[in-house]
Amino acid sequence: MKVLVIGKGGREHTLVWKIVQELRVEKVYCIPAGNVGIEQLADCRSISLETNFAEVADFVEAEKIDLTVVGPEDPLAAGLVDVLRERGLRAFGPDRKAAILEASKDFAKQLMMKIGIPTATYRTFDNPDAAIDYIKKINTPVFVKADGLAAGKGAIPGRTVDAAIQAVRQVMVEREFGAAGDKIVIEEEMIGEEASFTVLTDGTYCLPFVSSQDHKMSLDGDQGKNTGGMGAYSPAPVITPELHAYVMESIAYPTIDEMRAQGRIFKGVLYIGLMITEAGPKVIEFNCRFGDPETQVLLPRMENELIPVLEACIDGTLEEIELKWRREAAACVVMASGGYPNPYETGEVIMGLKRANALEGVTVFHAGTKGYNGKIVTDGGRVLGVTALASNLKAAIDQAYRGVAEIHFDRAHFRRDIGYRALERRNEA
Repeated sequence: MKVLVIGKGGREHTLVWKIVQELRVEKVYCIPAGNVGIEQLADCRSISLETNFAEVADFVEAEKIDLTVVGPEDPLAAGLVDVLRERGLRAFGPDRKAAILEASKDFAKQLMMKIGIPTATYRTFDNPDAAIDYIKKINTPVFVKADGLAAGKGAIPGRTVDAAIQAVRQVMVEREFGAAGDKIVIEEEMIGEEASFTVLTDGTYCLPFVSSQDHKMSLDGDQGKNTGGMGAYSPAPVITPELHAYVMESIAYPTIDEMRAQGRIFKGVLYIGLMITEAGPKVIEFNCRFGDPETQVLLPRMENELIPVLEACIDGTLEEIELKWRREAAACVVMASGGYPNPYETGEVIMGLKRANALEGVTVFHAGTKGYNGKIVTDGGRVLGVTALASNLKAAIDQAYRGVAEIHFDRAHFRRDIGYRALERRNEA
């Protein structure tokens, strides 16, 4: 069969890497033209995803592609799956009506409040002055979040009144995230440990992945600015069997059931961002696609072929699937351009990729890279995801950092404490 993967980041390189290993797959395409890692595995085409969904559908028909896997949130929210399905083409991912669960934080919050899913208290504003008045009135640490899609960077901590006011101006006045900031959600700051909970669903049945944890902040100790993700690991010991059962029963199924009741049948990946507080787990956000960089630690642990699982989501037969997982743990360290998530320079030559990939258990997933004059250079904020599998979590983390040590480019930035919460938890046990 022929498969098309939409997207060009680290998540999509991981999807392509997984899919090309499958026996039924004869060829993998990628749109738009991807990073170097994707280009080494797939036939990449330079079709814009801004407005050219019809051109994508034309390409799928012309090449007789059997399945399109949509990686990023933007084309999902904009209705790429709808365009493909209208032509009778098979596509994995929620349609536009269902993708609103990620595309609007206000919608997600309203849904959670309606059906009693635990989350932070919040208010929504479309006027910056009203938002600032509210911040002054409550005088408590908050998060200011752009309502729309902001590449994972739209949540800004406001731990003081001044910081929160600046965040409102940054989003609504300075328009840092464009139209995504037309409306904002201001919610109480939740204290606890974050975890990522990934569920596949066919609109009725939910099939969970193993646990993982992302590191969103740019600096060690969860300091700095919010990013798209600076690293991840799996399993995440904070997700106990009891907590896992609670999330499935009290969060995942109620969400999918409510979406279906609203005529928004959700088929695809439901990513649940959790904060494990002293009062129990609360939902930070929902995403409608695989996490990045969580995908880089989940798919290497997955023993199943991926395509049959994705097809079961489309066909409504997910209940027939049993997921099997490697016993090894996985860790991913993101290497970013210096300055990220603030402005950064690109075009830095990357050295040592072959040496890193040659290490036992190490796979380097590309995110922001391109070829230039016969060399591989940086071409984005997050550049590489150095992932390692090993017998236990500490060994996987250590091996991932050995891979990082082999790779060099000017002003490379990475966190040096990926997995620290899990290691602390193990030491306390």
